[in-house]
Amino acid sequence: MQAKTQQTNVSQTLSSPRILSLIDRFMRYVQLDTQSDPHSHTHPSTAKQKILGALLAQELTQMGAAEVWADEYGYVYASIPATVQTAVPVLAFCSHLDTAPDCSGTHVQPILHHPYDGADLVLPDDPQQVIRMVDHPALKRHMGQPVITASGQTLLGADDKAGVAIIMEFAQHLLTHPTIPHGLIKLVFTPDEEIGQGTDKLDFARLGANFAYTLDGGSWGSFEDETFSADGMTIEIQGIMAHPGAAKGIMVNALKIGARILQSLPPAGWSPETTADREGFVHPHRIEGNAETVRLEFLLRSFHTPDLAVYAQRLRELTESVLLQYPGASARYMVHEQYRNMKEVLDQFPFIRTNAQKAYARAGVPFVQEPIRGGTDGSRLSFLGLPCANIFTGMQAIHGKQEWVGVADMSSAVDVLLELVQVWADK
Repeated sequence: MQAKTQQTNVSQTLSSPRILSLIDRFMRYVQLDTQSDPHSHTHPSTAKQKILGALLAQELTQMGAAEVWADEYGYVYASIPATVQTAVPVLAFCSHLDTAPDCSGTHVQPILHHPYDGADLVLPDDPQQVIRMVDHPALKRHMGQPVITASGQTLLGADDKAGVAIIMEFAQHLLTHPTIPHGLIKLVFTPDEEIGQGTDKLDFARLGANFAYTLDGGSWGSFEDETFSADGMTIEIQGIMAHPGAAKGIMVNALKIGARILQSLPPAGWSPETTADREGFVHPHRIEGNAETVRLEFLLRSFHTPDLAVYAQRLRELTESVLLQYPGASARYMVHEQYRNMKEVLDQFPFIRTNAQKAYARAGVPFVQEPIRGGTDGSRLSFLGLPCANIFTGMQAIHGKQEWVGVADMSSAVDVLLELVQVWADK
């Protein structure tokens, strides 16, 4: 069924204005293709991200937000004036506009399943895509509640349009309830977070915040102030080219060397598919080239920053060991920093966590502190001088065709934000 028809039906069975508003916002936002492009050299990496940004700027202006600005780089800024006279740190709330390049985000067709009855969710455009409770135990808390999926051929885009919808709903509530005590609130929506460029062109002076929270987390109740530290490493293999018909004793095939290097990686304990919790990994994620030259690209990840240098050195040693079998071939190594564990900064500001913990309690939401096996804009914001932790949105199974979100979780996140600004005002 089309999203519009689904919404007509749900309006007859749901009475909560906020739930209806969140459904409407989210389903409109995800239908806009905002995928970022890791191979682009523009800011933003794709112009289509600015379409959603323009829509948000228009909606923020209509709801009465102040200082609304959509800039040339795809960032959207807005302010919500303080309702208290006392000095309160300026808080920013951030989510990102783009969706991941890992899975198509073109022509997303969101489907509203309400009430969710626990049955398998067979996605109609690809019946091979089935969302089962046994594989997604978080579905249990949404029995009888609305759940949103894509149709089977694309990702949904809850990462991070669930965060976008939550912040917009939060802003609407504050602006229509001026008796809620809070300090000056700043909102910012960033492009290109999924490709690690979400803060590259951020105007910190325009934002003007002291502390921040991203809305880019997953399961209900999760709070994250710890991420991987991350480097990218490229190994460029130079072989020796010759005509295949006269290559005996001359050709050294770079493709075969690249394959041997990948084959030499440990089969367990050093890869994302064999690690969990606080274990780090090395992940080969791209290979390109030909018989003469090959580039291998790796992601290096650890919660302990010094491990990254150890991982890079081990990759060099594995590569050099392989090259001993291919006389005449050579390798060039390039390592670049991507982001660092935000815990290194946030531990200096424990009240960011304790204030959030109080807000969760006031909102009746469990406080589940856990590390992110990845990164967020908050990682880079923290190291750029804006300490920033991460709050849940309810997004699940992100970056794939079985992505889904429970609307009740999004509503809970709005409750947390409303309590959070009051906790800070109390201080």
